[in-house]
Amino acid sequence: MTAVKKVSKKSFFASPLYDFLSPFRPVGNQYYAEYVIVIFALVIRCAVGLGSFSGESTGPIRGDFEAQRHWMEITTSIPVSQWYWYDLQYWGLDYPPLTAYHSYFFGKLGSLLDPHWFALGTSRGLETPDLKSYMRFTVILSEVALYIPGVIYFTKWFGIKRKQSPIGTYIAAAAILFQPSLILIDHGHFQYNSVMLGLTVYAINNLLDGFYGPAAMCFVLSICFKQMALYYSPIFFAYLLSKSLFSPSFNIPRFISVALSTVIAFSVLFAPLYVFGGVKNVLQSVHRIFPFARGIFEDKVANFWCVSNVFFKYAENFTQAELQKFSMYATAAGFIPSFTVMFFYPKKHLLPFTLGACSMAFFLFSFQVHEKSILVPLLPITLLYCSSDWNVLSMVSWINNVALFTLWPLLKKDGLSLQYGVMMILSNWLIGNFSFCTPRFLPRFLTPGPSVSDVSESYRRRSLLPNSILWKLIIVASYVAMAIIHVLDMFVEAPQRLPDLWVLMNCGLGFSCFGLFWLWNNYKLLTMRNTSFADF
Repeated sequence: MTAVKKVSKKSFFASPLYDFLSPFRPVGNQYYAEYVIVIFALVIRCAVGLGSFSGESTGPIRGDFEAQRHWMEITTSIPVSQWYWYDLQYWGLDYPPLTAYHSYFFGKLGSLLDPHWFALGTSRGLETPDLKSYMRFTVILSEVALYIPGVIYFTKWFGIKRKQSPIGTYIAAAAILFQPSLILIDHGHFQYNSVMLGLTVYAINNLLDGFYGPAAMCFVLSICFKQMALYYSPIFFAYLLSKSLFSPSFNIPRFISVALSTVIAFSVLFAPLYVFGGVKNVLQSVHRIFPFARGIFEDKVANFWCVSNVFFKYAENFTQAELQKFSMYATAAGFIPSFTVMFFYPKKHLLPFTLGACSMAFFLFSFQVHEKSILVPLLPITLLYCSSDWNVLSMVSWINNVALFTLWPLLKKDGLSLQYGVMMILSNWLIGNFSFCTPRFLPRFLTPGPSVSDVSESYRRRSLLPNSILWKLIIVASYVAMAIIHVLDMFVEAPQRLPDLWVLMNCGLGFSCFGLFWLWNNYKLLTMRNTSFADF
């Protein structure tokens, strides 16, 4: 038991990340490691941003790049009362008000540089190189302002709590910041998921520090930027309610603080819609935010409804109202275990586990899920790179690879195949997943191993696989299946009767892996509910 624990605390020390940061081990140099990580992370994002984006040169509707540009166009050109009503057949605004304000800010800023970028009507479909550079810059600026500082603070908090070395803390931060799925979607495909996720991390950080009112406010901001943050809502509700009711008795000031913070945050964010458009405008925004009329799923996605639809054909056998009920019941059943654990055992080190299990249940079973929605459960799951448990790190690494694999059809359609392959290899190499290849078989620069002599050669050869033989077989088998599906997708044309066969195989494998991980996550919660922070 002691030997396993010793190895687990050096989980990333056999990775190139440790080699890169080892020069900063001296106390006088540790201050610079944080900036090196951030700069490297930004360079990677800029490199991905040189590629194509969603819908590039594919009219007339195009893709998410044009959607975000169009929202900047309408928020800066028409009154607030018309934002959620304007041209709904094109790219009508269908995100909460904080997204609209974000679009307004960057639209106004961009108009100072070139008024033609967001001119009403005449700018539709504009894809000039200077506009592309500006839009890419807005994503980077948003991430630098919110997501990156939140992640670094989170890893520092856990590092201090566990009395971990600063280098170990920075390695965990780097592993989180180099998560490939978020980089490829935000800086390749083009979206602003880092804003929602960053606000969620700020909410988590406030819970860690015991600031419950600010935590509620940050979470409301996250929901009001992108409604998918609701995937986390049962856990935040359970934690805040439990801490108000049983701490150790009913804490009235805390309860009032949380309630007022929530109401004030929602009121402030929706106030402009009400002031300039009345109740009707607010209701229209809510109607646009929750598009139940689109069906239980839209594109091919690795969740229960899409995969099982191959056999049951839901749209042909059930009404929309029935499907909404089925989805609600399945989702509730999926998150109840994590909700219950969080309510009765509101421990800080359980937050990433409960948030991961709850949001994964939403991804697997909720209504109208997109393939990009996997970024929501990936956030708390990837935050578990702060763990000292080798098995947890192994599972986190595996599910990150599976998530990236499920994004392949979307990224391929966007012309980001090269970026996908490079990020898949780079992210796994950085965290040491290729450390089992010794320098005797590969050049030293490909698998550098640790820079210190206190890590054994046998440890250096170890990859991020769990100790369980069963899980090793499952993970290796899933990687083999991924490789086979990739080969089929790239070199074999799908049958004419089943043109989406390779995509459905991708979804089926992804759903199977996500389902197994969700079960493992809930099992971990049940076994860890009575543990202390030292066992994290």
